[in-house]
Amino acid sequence: MKEPLIVIAGPTASGKSDLAVALARRINGEIISADSMQVYRSMDIGTAKITLEEMMGVPHYLLDVADPMEEFDVARYKELADAARKEILERGHIPILCGGTGFYIQAVTRDISFGEQDPDLNLRESLRALAEDKGNEALHEELKAVDPEAAAEIHPNNVKRVIRALEYYSVTGKKISEHNREEKEKESPYEVLFFQITDNRQTLYERIDRRVDFMMEEGLADEVRYLRAMGLTRQHVSMQGLGYKEMLDHLDGRTTLEEAVYILKRDTRHYAKRQETWFNREKDTVKINTSSFDHNISSIVSFMEQTAHERGII
Repeated sequence: MKEPLIVIAGPTASGKSDLAVALARRINGEIISADSMQVYRSMDIGTAKITLEEMMGVPHYLLDVADPMEEFDVARYKELADAARKEILERGHIPILCGGTGFYIQAVTRDISFGEQDPDLNLRESLRALAEDKGNEALHEELKAVDPEAAAEIHPNNVKRVIRALEYYSVTGKKISEHNREEKEKESPYEVLFFQITDNRQTLYERIDRRVDFMMEEGLADEVRYLRAMGLTRQHVSMQGLGYKEMLDHLDGRTTLEEAVYILKRDTRHYAKRQETWFNREKDTVKINTSSFDHNISSIVSFMEQTAHERGII
């Protein structure tokens, strides 16, 4: 019998966190965050990090586990998530993986291996220098030359992933796209119940706009000022997240506050669309359009609980 693992995934502002907490309270579950930004300490408002009150006593893992100055990648995430999953199961509870970072979720559900090769720190630094000197596109062209498939999948501005792909090719002599394809085809070692949360596009976009307005009211600009005073710049991976780079541009005089908020709302909507595209590629998901349940959390959670019983998860 495989170990159980429930996944609640979907685009930003789709209501995943509230559903995960409500389900966890029903089925004796504990939650592992699958958000590449919520791992960072001192980054709460811009990441829409769940509060202690909103947790309602349900244990949460993989929040505030990294300093925003440090590099944090999917391999490190998987290591910590696996440890949390085992800890939850040892207590006889159900692990619930909840978030919107598809690559992090896939790393856990498919038990993806990221290899044991030692990092080439000199190469890593030279590639960073190339990006800073000639721009992200020049670095991306380097990847396109050796691994066009990976280059097509990785955005030029995701410098960390571009560098990792180039470093992997240099150290192993193998394309990271081939490695990832092999890993994705592996059967999951867990009994996974994957809930894909979605909503009508217009409703989701309205929720995103309201969330950004709330972030501004809560003090997103002040949060970024504090981080900047700590020495963080747009060169740090943590500051490349939505909300942070836009506020940095405003604080540095590149945009007005009104322009920064407009760009943040627009780019968050684009990000939500990319998230939906990623999760639509997942196999065997149970899609839940929250509008079909009139956004009633209790009704949705009852459906999720029933589905978990039918699948033998609980």
